[in-house]
Formats: sequence, structure tokens, C-alpha cells
Amino acid sequence: MTFRSALYAGLVTHDRARPRRHSLRYRVFMLLLDLDEIDALDARLKRFSRGRFNLLGFHDRDHLDDPSASLKDVVLAKLDASGLAPKGARISVLAMPRILGKGFNPLSVFFCHDADGRLVATVHAVRNTFGQRHDYVLPAGEARGERLDQGARTKVFYVSPFLPMDLRYGFEIAPPGETVHVGVDVLDSEGVVLAATFSGTRRDLTDGAIWRALATHPWQVIGVMVAIHWEAIKLVLKGFRFFPQDPATRGVRRPAGTLEAV
Repeated sequence: MTFRSALYAGLVTHDRARPRRHSLRYRVFMLLLDLDEIDALDARLKRFSRGRFNLLGFHDRDHLDDPSASLKDVVLAKLDASGLAPKGARISVLAMPRILGKGFNPLSVFFCHDADGRLVATVHAVRNTFGQRHDYVLPAGEARGERLDQGARTKVFYVSPFLPMDLRYGFEIAPPGETVHVGVDVLDSEGVVLAATFSGTRRDLTDGAIWRALATHPWQVIGVMVAIHWEAIKLVLKGFRFFPQDPATRGVRRPAGTLEAV
């Protein structure tokens, strides 16, 4: 059986342009999981499980407010509410897996294809370290070279304590193939404040590929939350301004299954 699901090994980059320069580079890997294939992958692979402890795991409740709901149906409902859900939709998600039961996804991207395999829309599910999530539902966008420009959206969700709220996000993607690219520019009235990207190269999702990914990505095994807090310490030491979260949003219910930290 040939799977559309895959493992993408690559690089996360963050480049801050203002108020002072700061960059980070981390080698990471993500899984692209066709939502209709996850159970078959669970049955075939020894080192990957759905909803159970393993070397790598995918838990639907990490992406749902209602853990009893169907993940595919929930994503389709979000797309349908924006007039973007085609008949015969095939949906896949690009996300970091849990490693030994632990994990954190700052950004998961759901790709929605129609029955002919054409990318119609994406859902960018952004999560902050307070356990809150916001979804940006976007049409596929217009081609700009090998990438699709998905336009800009007003920032409506508190993510980083080192960025104010009066900003916009610009989205671009190169849909999953032999490579994948997800880019988010954080913009103010003067231009780009921060450019964040993930670019990865496809590998077949096998037990051997899982072992190799774990052996070659030590930061990810240690934990994404550890890396996030390490970068926060460096920003503090560089004198970046701190923007606290609005107290009115601190009581937002934590989505079911959210992990506090690694």
C-alpha cells in the first residue's frame, strides 16, 4: 500500500528585523498525515501510534476542543463556514508529532484538496504556550513562482510576549510534494517585523525513517517548549520589550488534550 502521508525533515527559521535583529535556526521534522490514513499507519508502523503512547504519536485531541468529535469533520466544518469545503475533500495535516507522549505544536497546517487533488484551502492552527488556539482559514492563494501567496490577515490572537497585538500576518505556502514550505511574515505599518518559516524535504514514513529522525534532531527530542523558553531568555537578555497578555483573555478555556510543557 502506498501512503500519501510522509515525514518531512527540515529547518525552522525565525528572523526578527525590528526593533533589533535576532535569528534562530532549528532542525526539526514534521509528519504530513492524511486524515484518512492515520489508522492504517498505526496498524502498519511499530513506532507510530494514534492516540496511544509510542516513540511518535498523533493525538486527535491535541487539535480539538471536543475530544469526542471527528477531526476531519471539525476541519471540514471550519472550511464550510468560509465557503471553502469541496465535495470529496481530502485533508492532511502537517504537524509535529508527540515524542514519547509529549509534544507542542506552535503551528499545525491542514491542507484541503478536492476530489481531483487540487489544493483548495488551508487551516493554519496557531497555538500559544498558554494552551489557547486560533485557526486562520485561508483559500489556497495565487501562484507566486513555486509558492502560493495566501495574503494577509489581522493578528487576533496573543502568541509571543515579545510582539504587540496591532500586527498582521502574511501567509505563503509551497504545498507538500517532494518538498514543503510554510511561511508566515509578521507585519506592521512599516513592513516585516518577523519572518518565520518551515521548509522540509519528504521522506517515506517508515519505522526506519522515524528512528533516523529522532537520532538526527536532538532539540526536538529534548522538546520544542524547551527551545521556545531558551529563545525567550535570549530575547530578554537582548532587551526586547515585553507585551503582557490582556487579562481579559487569560481565562480562555484550554483546548482538550493540550500539554502544558515538555
